Amino acid sequence: MTFPTPDVHLNDGHRLPTLGFGTWRLNDDESCSSVQRALAAGYRLIDTATRYENEVGVGRGIEASGLPRTSIVVTTKLHDADHGYDAALRAFDASAARLGLDYVDLYLIHWPLAERDLYIDTWRAFIRLREEGRVRSIGVSNFEAPHLERLIAETDVAPAVNQIELHVDFSQPALRAFHARHGIVTQSWRPLGKGNLFDHPVVTALAQKHQRSPAQILLRWHVELGLVPIPKSGNPARIAENLDIFGFSLTSEDLRTLATLDGDHRQGEHPDRHLAF
Repeated sequence: MTFPTPDVHLNDGHRLPTLGFGTWRLNDDESCSSVQRALAAGYRLIDTATRYENEVGVGRGIEASGLPRTSIVVTTKLHDADHGYDAALRAFDASAARLGLDYVDLYLIHWPLAERDLYIDTWRAFIRLREEGRVRSIGVSNFEAPHLERLIAETDVAPAVNQIELHVDFSQPALRAFHARHGIVTQSWRPLGKGNLFDHPVVTALAQKHQRSPAQILLRWHVELGLVPIPKSGNPARIAENLDIFGFSLTSEDLRTLATLDGDHRQGEHPDRHLAF
C-alpha cells in the first residue's frame, strides 16, 4: 500500500499515514461529505468510533469516494459498553456492518475503564480479530503506562497504536518515551488543542516566519516529533490546509521554542477519571 503522504511503520508490519482525518462530533451526513472531501484532498487515514455515532456516514463517504478500499486506512473504536471478550467480538461485527466494510485497518479500545477490570479480556478478543484477518492492526486509546504494561505482560502483544490527547500544551513526554521503548506509535487526538493556541505569540511568530497558518505550525510539530495527528474539520478550506504541512520543516530552534508552551494542561478527561459513555 502506498500513500500520498509520508507514513510510519507499525510494530505488526503494517503502515499508517502520518496524518489522519478525525470525525468526532460530525453526524452521519456531515461525516459522509467531510470524508469525501478529505479523501479527495489526499487524506488516507480516516478515524471514527462507535461513540461518535457516525460509522454509517463514514462508510458511505468512503464508498462514495471511488478510491480502492486498499488505499484507505480506516480506524474505529470500541464503545465503553462493549468491554469483555464476547461483547467486544459482537461490537466489532456491528461496527464493520455500519461501516459497510469486510475488515477494519485499525481497531482501538477507546478507554481502558480500569475499574471494570475487563480490558485484558477485551484485548484478547482484539488479538483474535487480528489473527482472523478481520482487523489488520489493533491498538488502544487513552491508555496510561500502567495499563499498557499490564496488557503486554499478560498477553505478550503490544498495541500498535495508543491514541491519546496530545498538543503543545500537553505533550506527554513520559508516555511518549514508554511508547518508543515498546514500538507503539503515538496518535494525537485534539492535536490543535481547543484552538486556544492559535493566537499564542510563539505560534503566530512561527507562522509568520514560515508563511504558514498557526494550525499548520502546530500540526507540523506533531509530525516532527514522529506523532500521528488526527485533526477534524468540516470546513473544506481547513481540511485542505491541515493536510498541507509536508512542504516545510520546523528547525531545532523552532521545536525548542514550542516546547516552552507545554504547561501540562490536559483539556479532556483523565483516563482514571473517565466516566463510561
